[in-house]
Amino acid sequence: MTQLDVRPQVADTVIGAAEGDVRGKGLGKGSVGLVGSAVIGISTVAPVYCLTSTLGSTAGEVGLQMPAVFLAGFLPMLLVAFAYRELNKAVPDCGTSFTWTVKAFGPRVGWMCGWGLVIATIIVLSNLAGVATSYFWLLAGEITNNPSISALDDNKLVHIATCLTLIAAATAISYRGMTATKGVQYALVGLQLAVLGLFVVMAFQKASAGSFDTGLDFSWQWMNPFAVESMAAFTAGLSLSIFMYWGWDACLATNEETTGSAKTPGRASLIAMVVLVGSYLATGVAAQMAVGSGANGLGLGNPETSDNVFAALAGPVMGPLLGILLFVAVLASATASLQTTFIPVARTVLAMSTYEALPSSYAKVHPRFKTPGRATVMAGVATGVFYTVMTLVSENVLTDTIFALGLMICLYYSLTAFACAWYFRGELRRSARDLFFKGVFPVLGGLLLATVFLKTLIDMWNPSYGSGSTVLGVGSVFVIGVGLLALGLVIMFVTERRSPAFFRGQVLTKSTPALVVED
Repeated sequence: MTQLDVRPQVADTVIGAAEGDVRGKGLGKGSVGLVGSAVIGISTVAPVYCLTSTLGSTAGEVGLQMPAVFLAGFLPMLLVAFAYRELNKAVPDCGTSFTWTVKAFGPRVGWMCGWGLVIATIIVLSNLAGVATSYFWLLAGEITNNPSISALDDNKLVHIATCLTLIAAATAISYRGMTATKGVQYALVGLQLAVLGLFVVMAFQKASAGSFDTGLDFSWQWMNPFAVESMAAFTAGLSLSIFMYWGWDACLATNEETTGSAKTPGRASLIAMVVLVGSYLATGVAAQMAVGSGANGLGLGNPETSDNVFAALAGPVMGPLLGILLFVAVLASATASLQTTFIPVARTVLAMSTYEALPSSYAKVHPRFKTPGRATVMAGVATGVFYTVMTLVSENVLTDTIFALGLMICLYYSLTAFACAWYFRGELRRSARDLFFKGVFPVLGGLLLATVFLKTLIDMWNPSYGSGSTVLGVGSVFVIGVGLLALGLVIMFVTERRSPAFFRGQVLTKSTPALVVED
């Protein structure tokens, strides 16, 4: 056998020495450190964007218990993060949820878990691009003091053209590799967190001065989730809270490109989670003290402003000049997340293709940039097509698609949590640490998210959920959510006919956990 014949096989078994049948994929090893990985996780979540779009909605659902619901949403995410950390130590593979659930539960469950991640990410990418576009024109109008420029966002052709340009730019940055991604993210994440911190400080100042009639004095009762008036309100608020934390697992998707791949991504995800919950609590408490959570005036629960809280509070809280910074922060948040959200979807597709669960063409890694180039471009094209079609068909359809997102999130997170407990089932009696971090905590997190999944599925049936539109008397959100999962099943069955080896369990097997060699 020639030297050239040997190298591909060696590349495929570099990781296999520690993880059995897990394959190396040619990604740029050592491109990201602990801080860079945590920044990517924070950026993907997009805290400023999440706050402006859900702060008011959450207050509208649960009132003064908004901070408590933020903590309640943090709990299942933290428990699932422990599962991700433990699985990553044993199998640091960029396929993350897909790879781990295949090894725990077999190829079909794993394939659907990967599909849930991919389709959820495409939906979010389209939404992020739309928000970034809207804030681009809104900011341009604020800077020029020209309402006609802001009004350009209402022109569908201009809006779509701008949106596609942003998607193309984000795809190009992701295509060029983790080094380019990291540099852009440091600046964008630093900017949005700094402006958010300034907003919190100024909101506390306004609250102390009693600047607004709707302002409130702080109460520890705000931290009591049991004070929410009804279970329906609590569940609705919890669903919004869970969405606000989604995306931290991007830290794990870069594990094959991270220094100390077995431990660093897990630590980075926990750091990102702590930064997020701290940011959400500080902002929620400060805003609630400053303007209250009622439905009148500047109150967070005012239905006229609840879908974009910072647009309403920027001027009153920060003044006309500094208020523009808040618009910049929202734009930076959406733009940063648009770019980093390509990371998990491209690497999941790369892993699925490498293990023959998708066409082999997506397994190609760019020889210079060491990125899954074709998978990244595919994600960009899919996002652009999806957003364009949905926008032209109906704004209601686009809105309902975003509402259906929670179904996909809870699906793949809960499956990953259960996969952790099952994969490590033989180790749970070895120590108290193994019992809790590999078994008890992941199972609790999985059960909580599975409960939200089922409750959301039931609520979606009601036509009043989402935009209020229906299909044959059934809520559009239900039709879209279940339809997207059904589409995944169809694609899986078609793929199984073309690539039977993976689905027979011959490529990625249910091997027992192996000891990991430290980096």
